[in-house]
Amino acid sequence: MEFKAKTHYMKVSPRKIGLVADMVRGKDVQRAIDTLKFSDKKWSNNFIKLINSAVNNASGQRGINVDALYVKTVEVGKSVTLKRFMTRARGSASQILKRCSCVTVVLEERTK
Repeated sequence: MEFKAKTHYMKVSPRKIGLVADMVRGKDVQRAIDTLKFSDKKWSNNFIKLINSAVNNASGQRGINVDALYVKTVEVGKSVTLKRFMTRARGSASQILKRCSCVTVVLEERTK
């Protein structure tokens, strides 16, 4: 059985959060959280909260061993892009794109 947790509008580009997602894909939940705690990436704390949310979704089900859960898939996609402008020389302006991400974490119980 699969347990999901999603977040939308995470204020980081998908490219940066994809590096964090690659660190935990396929690992056991506790090992993934430990890996993220000692990571130097800024967004690893938000990823820990997302994994804990999926674990809490799983703990509400009967007959699920929370210790046997592992990160089955992590999907990182594009969300909205905020468009801002920065003034430049001679009265012109250049566009700044502030990208957001949509992240989905899927946990599953490991069968032995």
